[in-house]
Parts: sequence; structure tokens; C-alpha cells
Amino acid sequence: MNRFFTTALVNKRTALGEKEKGFTLIELLVVVLILGVLAAIAIPIYLGQQDKAKDSAVEAAITNAKTAVVAELVEGTELSTLDTDFPSRLTAYTASDEISVAMEVTSSTSFIITGSWGPITDLDHDHYITEKGAAVEGPVPAAASSDAVG
Repeated sequence: MNRFFTTALVNKRTALGEKEKGFTLIELLVVVLILGVLAAIAIPIYLGQQDKAKDSAVEAAITNAKTAVVAELVEGTELSTLDTDFPSRLTAYTASDEISVAMEVTSSTSFIITGSWGPITDLDHDHYITEKGAAVEGPVPAAASSDAVG
């Protein structure tokens, strides 16, 4: 008798499995909805990571430019000469097409190098570095550039 029920149950499951050959509309809509929610979460995170990568690239570029300027100063090049031909005068620095870098001489021995991603300056993503410090995100403070020479 037990064998009879087992055989009947197997036959019934086989018959039910043959009838169901796809997904219902509701199931497909739920999957699309879930994918939409995941995309809505993932896209802003991805774009934020791109901004962080660009900020890091700008900071690296202005730090490399500072190192090249200091190397030129050690070799005896005048700071005013470097300011005039910046950054093409620097032999140890290769300019990037995506990153804008500029130098401002603030006294006979000090300077500020600014950088931003792309040719258009975005004040939220500007970076600067002085001869004494590390790369900082943000616009150049007025106190640092107010005593600029020429």
C-alpha cells in the first residue's frame, strides 16, 4: 500500500512539472523591479568612485609637479623662470591632458601649485599644494595667494 502512494505521488509531481514551463508575469515583474532597485543603488556608488579616482589623480599630479619644481630649485633654477614656463620647463614632470596644473609664485622662495580635473575649474574639486605641505582638496585660501609676486 505504501508503494502505491509513493508511485502515485511521483506520477503527480511529474505531471505537475510538465505543465509548468515558464515564469508568470508577476515573477518577471518582480525580477525587473529588483534589478531596477539594485541599479539605482549601484550607479551613484560607481560615479562616486570615479570622482574619488579623479581627485587622487589630481593630487598625484600636483605632488609630482611640486617634486619637479623642488628638484629644479635644487639645480639652481630661479623660481620666476619656472613660473613663466610652467609646467613645460620641468624636466621631471609630464603633463596630462585630463588634469590642469598651474603654479603661482607667492614670494621669492615660495609657491602654490593648483590642479583640477579637466580644463574647466570646479571649485568643489580643486586641489592645491605649497612648497611646505601636502596636497589639499579645495580652493586656495586667500591668505596663501594674497601676497603673490607678478
